[in-house]
Amino acid sequence: KAEQIAAPGIDGTVYRVMYLSETERGKPVAVTGLVMVPTSPAPTGGYPVVTWGHGTNGMAPQCAPSLQPSSAVPLQNQLLDRGWEVTASDYQGEGTPHIMPYLAGVSAARNMIDIVRAARQLPAAHASSNYMVWGHSEGGQTAMFGLNIAASYAPEIHLDGVVAGAPPSQFEAIYAFLTGSPFQFYLFMAGAGFNVAYGNFVAPLSDVITAEGRTLLPILGQGCSAFLAQKLNQTPLASIVPKDPFTIPNWKPLLQANDPGNFTTPSSAPLLIIQGGADEQIPVPTTQILEQHECSIGQDVERWIYPGQSHAGVIAVSMTDMVNWMSDRFAGGSNPDPYVPTGTSGTNGPPTTTSCAT
Repeated sequence: KAEQIAAPGIDGTVYRVMYLSETERGKPVAVTGLVMVPTSPAPTGGYPVVTWGHGTNGMAPQCAPSLQPSSAVPLQNQLLDRGWEVTASDYQGEGTPHIMPYLAGVSAARNMIDIVRAARQLPAAHASSNYMVWGHSEGGQTAMFGLNIAASYAPEIHLDGVVAGAPPSQFEAIYAFLTGSPFQFYLFMAGAGFNVAYGNFVAPLSDVITAEGRTLLPILGQGCSAFLAQKLNQTPLASIVPKDPFTIPNWKPLLQANDPGNFTTPSSAPLLIIQGGADEQIPVPTTQILEQHECSIGQDVERWIYPGQSHAGVIAVSMTDMVNWMSDRFAGGSNPDPYVPTGTSGTNGPPTTTSCAT
């Protein structure tokens, strides 16, 4: 389904869509999102597509970014003005009457790829078969899983590259990092999200969330991130998530399966990891370990760390650099890209760059 909607400030025509995707367990599921079409004439073969994966914003239907289309994708005009189409999945459970399976990597990646397929079924979209994946935070993990599954899941379309912004990996380290932080409610969300994804038999909540914690589950459907932080952080984490889930036999394999740091095969598409050097949510060393692991399995990967930038603040500072990297990918440029990122004038200087060759 598709409807053209008003989206003030966006340099293109915007459609809200509902399309078919698959759950973590391979079941069909309806998902909503946005397709943004440039104003420039479509080139032969259609517009190249950038599919966006949003970061943590909650788990409830009312948190769907497509409900606020003008702000659903950061700096989307820098993409549209290049003549690139933009797709943006809400992910399963946001925009539809359920709860999102938070941090279930395969289902979110399927949602992100399937909206590109949906755009190709929308005649007014003129979407090409060439696409790029870009996501940040939760969406960075989604982008990593898009890299991992694209060739087998959607062989009829061509993935030209992946940009993963501050992707969560090394989940044990992140668990320790978030405990006691203002973002510790993410851990409660993850437990509930895995239960949604895998069901009670495979991911029993009673193993990782206390009886007191389970009484708080309805809160996940009542509001989005700011609301959840205010409500869930009132209760000490130990009262609702009593111990490290990596010590629980049923849960450790699930956590490992959803950690991009455990991929075993490379993709032919190149990968760019971007992060702020002062990231307060994802420890910077975890993306260094992720890059090293990706190199060890033969993945073409670059990593840009922008000094002094926060978890979300890095997006605007890195945007021009990222768009240049994407442009080279769509043009069939060499990998790793010889482009040297510069950051934004007036910030803390250019990023530190590494690749498998350095």
